[in-house]
Amino acid sequence: MERVSGQKTSFDLIVLGAGVVGTATAYWAAKAGLSVCVIDRQGGAGLETSYANGGQISVSHAEPWANPSAPLKVMKWLFDARAPLLFTPRLDRHQWSWIAGFLRNCTPERARRNTVEIVRLGAYSRAKLQEIRAAENLTYAEKTLGILHFYRDTKEFEAAKPVAELMRQHGCERRVVSRDEVLAIEPAFASSIDDIVGATYTAEDESGDARAFTQALAARTAAMGATFLYGSEATRLLLSPSGDRITGVEAMVAGGHQRLTAPNVVVSLGSWSAPFLRRYGVNLAIYPAKGYSVSIPIEGHNGAPQVSLTDDEYKLVYSNLGTHLRVAGTAELSGYTRHLDAARVAAILENARRTFPNAGNFSAATAWSGLRPTTPSNVPYLGRTQIRGLVLNTGHGTLGWTMAAGSGRIAADLVTERETEIPAPLAA
Repeated sequence: MERVSGQKTSFDLIVLGAGVVGTATAYWAAKAGLSVCVIDRQGGAGLETSYANGGQISVSHAEPWANPSAPLKVMKWLFDARAPLLFTPRLDRHQWSWIAGFLRNCTPERARRNTVEIVRLGAYSRAKLQEIRAAENLTYAEKTLGILHFYRDTKEFEAAKPVAELMRQHGCERRVVSRDEVLAIEPAFASSIDDIVGATYTAEDESGDARAFTQALAARTAAMGATFLYGSEATRLLLSPSGDRITGVEAMVAGGHQRLTAPNVVVSLGSWSAPFLRRYGVNLAIYPAKGYSVSIPIEGHNGAPQVSLTDDEYKLVYSNLGTHLRVAGTAELSGYTRHLDAARVAAILENARRTFPNAGNFSAATAWSGLRPTTPSNVPYLGRTQIRGLVLNTGHGTLGWTMAAGSGRIAADLVTERETEIPAPLAA
């Protein structure tokens, strides 16, 4: 077996990306007995999109952005700098191609099909997360109190009811609840309940700190023998002379180029998956949707919600992570910049303070932004490519934390050529 300066360089599988999706892939592959190498440019696992996301394991959040009501909403939001979705036009054909694909997926038929795909993968993944948690005894500020999706607008609440019914038909027990039931489920709404017209509640959904989970799982996977090359970056794929088969990866490791050999590579590079793979003829409709989060220290305050929440009107999610309340949302289609817009951060804090005025120390809140790898359909790329040994596990958008454990298992099964427990979804 080749080694360079004591470093193992030959593996069964190389995973590109140590976010929650890539790390889950490495875990399941190592558990199956493969020798695994994970490459990530950051100094540890879970330090990009997984770093400070909304914290929800939300099968109930399966309705895709692209649905029949979306085009009209988007047109309205174009003229509002604080809107949940902000589009900044760029001279980038990939951005415009993504938008065209989004509009194609706004038909009732495609929206229904995509919802079913997302529910199936999300429910499977939630079960796999629970399996990992039990097997590895992981803790990550997890809460199993469900997710309450609340509505301030009667029309939006009525529109949610058939979507909830569709989800129930496909295994997600998302039930409609009244305003009185909202207060019983989450008493922290006491001061703002008059603003709410109703909600849906999914008791089986969960929440937790994705970064803490990813780092704990990476440590377990490394203890199983996997190699994690942090502070390293894959520069190119290594292919057979015919170009139709993977032979490994070239990467910058410890400041120098290194060739790592493997017959299989899984790409979990988030928003960077698409530009990385274009040179190999693998064209993915993935575009970054910048999301924001704020973390509000609870510091003994007793007004923070315990149940994880989704605010439909402002497209914000709330997760109590023990020491702080995480509030996340918004999406900006503005390229690969992670610049924090102070006005958008202020809007998140304003909405959180108005809804839960006693949640925590708002003056000590910290803000973060991350690039979600989003497909037009919200269905991820999970499957083999035309290049033998090259597997995709990317494009999970806002549901990377929800789908990670199951997507990782499916990707590992594809690498080992085992039959997957559920069919891999088909991104559109």
